[in-house]
Amino acid sequence: MGKIICTGLGPGDPDLMSLRAHRLISTARHVAYFHKVGHRGNARTIVEGQLAAGVTEHAMQYPVTTEIPITDPEYNRLLADFYNSWAETLGEISQHEDVVVLCEGDPFLYGSFMHLHSRLQDVAEVEIVPGISGMSGCWTATGMPITWGDDVLTVMMATLSEDELATRAANTDALVVMKIGRNLPKLRRALKRAGRLQDTWLVERGTMPEQKVQKMDEITGDVPYFSIALVHGQGRRP
Repeated sequence: MGKIICTGLGPGDPDLMSLRAHRLISTARHVAYFHKVGHRGNARTIVEGQLAAGVTEHAMQYPVTTEIPITDPEYNRLLADFYNSWAETLGEISQHEDVVVLCEGDPFLYGSFMHLHSRLQDVAEVEIVPGISGMSGCWTATGMPITWGDDVLTVMMATLSEDELATRAANTDALVVMKIGRNLPKLRRALKRAGRLQDTWLVERGTMPEQKVQKMDEITGDVPYFSIALVHGQGRRP
């Protein structure tokens, strides 16, 4: 009997991966990772040059990402079938050997593996190796603490409605916004309504070679999906 081990890879820089994650990845006989059509995937890119010779790779290609709205019932149906199928496949492999599943950031913080984890509870033994979150890498890239003293930190997705974004941004001390991409105009309007736009930083591809750190109100073009907006808390300090 083997098991399924999901390894958090950290925010993007391979040097920020844990020693345990690196040890498991470099000795694995089976490695699985998520990716979308036409792209290798960030997780697989992070571990380039670290996999053992002869490793079997299992590329789990999403059937849909942003092609149809997440509110469309077909979106959930396609993804449910996808996760069901891969949970079965990984479970079968783990009956004989370990399978290492790669996950950017920390697997239990908005990671895709969570949807496999819930389906594998009665199928296989599962182990989680935590990792540094992407948001941690991004706020470190700004060179400023994200929270002080009693600050309340809110984490939200830019996929929320504009009203929800504005309300939550106005009622927190520190803020992290993920999944931006095409939601940038809506997020910008919401932050302006909340009076937080001038204090917002945006980090693209934090800790990676293409990292870019800039003020939100200075951005004129599009930003990638893997961007994080940050508002730093200004709370109690000595």
